[in-house]
Amino acid sequence: MLNYIWLGLLFLGIATALTIDIHEQTSDKYRNGRALEVIVSFDPAFSKTTKSFDAILKIPSYSFEKFYGMRQKVELNQLVKLTSANSNKKYSIYITTDEHTPKIWQDMAKVSGKENDLSGKIILKEKYDDFSFTADLTLENISFTRMKEATNAAIDYASKAVEIAIGLIGIMALWLGVMKIAEQGGLISIIAKSVKPITKFLFPDIPHDHPAVGSIIMNISANMLGLGNAATPFGLKAMEELDKINPNKGTATNAMCTFLAINTAGLTLIPATAIAIRAASGSSDPTIIIGTSIFGASCATLTGIVAVKTLEKFPMNFSRFLGYIKSSWKFFAILFLVISLLVILLSLDILASFKFSNTETIRTIIQMISTLAIPIIIISFVLFGFIKKVKVYETFVEGAKEGFNIAVRIIPFLVAMLLAIGIFRAGGAMDFLILLLSPITNLIGFPAEALPMALMRPLSGSGALGIMTETISVYGPDSFIGILVSTIMGSTETTFYVLALYFGSVNITKMRHAVAAGVMADIAGVLGALFIVRLLFG
Repeated sequence: MLNYIWLGLLFLGIATALTIDIHEQTSDKYRNGRALEVIVSFDPAFSKTTKSFDAILKIPSYSFEKFYGMRQKVELNQLVKLTSANSNKKYSIYITTDEHTPKIWQDMAKVSGKENDLSGKIILKEKYDDFSFTADLTLENISFTRMKEATNAAIDYASKAVEIAIGLIGIMALWLGVMKIAEQGGLISIIAKSVKPITKFLFPDIPHDHPAVGSIIMNISANMLGLGNAATPFGLKAMEELDKINPNKGTATNAMCTFLAINTAGLTLIPATAIAIRAASGSSDPTIIIGTSIFGASCATLTGIVAVKTLEKFPMNFSRFLGYIKSSWKFFAILFLVISLLVILLSLDILASFKFSNTETIRTIIQMISTLAIPIIIISFVLFGFIKKVKVYETFVEGAKEGFNIAVRIIPFLVAMLLAIGIFRAGGAMDFLILLLSPITNLIGFPAEALPMALMRPLSGSGALGIMTETISVYGPDSFIGILVSTIMGSTETTFYVLALYFGSVNITKMRHAVAAGVMADIAGVLGALFIVRLLFG
């Protein structure tokens, strides 16, 4: 399935970019080759013999609106640099864009060299006053903006994939070294036995004393405490151990799919990143999303488990399918009623208003646990190994070598996935998808302002972070929209990144139902976030 998703992201990104570029060229959006009448103001010390100097470019709002066919509220006053072009009337002009520059010029600058550099030519006409002239401004030709953005995104995201992998080397070496000590000392087996009833239900195909169980438990625990850097090595180690008992190399097992369904659900007790952004944005109660995020992530986790346990039974013939439905009809009936009730409540707005309780004490306790967890785990694992007469130093180094090898091995898979995501986003396909889904999401009262966050979160963590920050800056951290996007951030995970990372570490190319289960979990997390936020703050 991932083959089709990857190809679809690439095709939609490039096709959308090309369509937008053709439309912009035919509609002459950037007015290539056309002159805009402006006023150029010089410094009183200006001399026509000066080769290069600063000036102020003034454009009345009505002139800018008429020329570009878009709204401009105030008169434009832009600092520019002029360079003589061997004529006392013709100059080259260089504009350094900033937040006050019209957006269309900012967009033009992004694809014309440097991020904020825009050039052109200007011809002085008549004297306007003592230090000003009227002039004709012709900016450089702009074409294929979206295709250039998609190209730049492909290069940037490919580089970012390598940076991520290199950044993982150190933390991978650390945690796999520590895990090797715990494994040699028998601590992992003790941990696995303590949660045997749960793991036997979730992973019936894995022997209860297998090293994979301990790594899975450590990964899930680290994720719940918000220790993202510590969770990743445990997860990669779990995948490596699961692959050792995989009878069909290159094809995901039921245990692998179940593990990743739980992982991509993103159940975290403290959504630290979202809280930090809310605090930086001036929220009066940044931690108010702890409870809503746990609710949304719980919905995602339960849905992911149900989905993966159901889908793993397929393919099956029709008679077996009917038998499966008949034996599980009570479960499906309850699930259908719960989903129907949720949709009805959301669509009819039959929700009560409650005040959210203060979470300061819970936040403090969990943050303290999160802070102390890493040093406690390291020292306790090493001491346990030492007591069990494990050669802790040699064993740590042996495990660290495995971490290095895994981090390097995942680079091609990360490059492939992030490349497709970068092109899909930069090409404009994300905006098109939002427009396409808006009529559907409107039926359940999902605000259009939060839809970009819901769509970006499964694809890119950094992209979702940027969207969340921008949305909060516009609507406020304590507004309904601000709390909703914050909750979505804490209720879901970067599904496609996690799948590419973990499956790539063991060269899994046939992912079976892992993608479908992960996407279902994301949808449930978003709907759960919408439900609880509307219930408490709507």
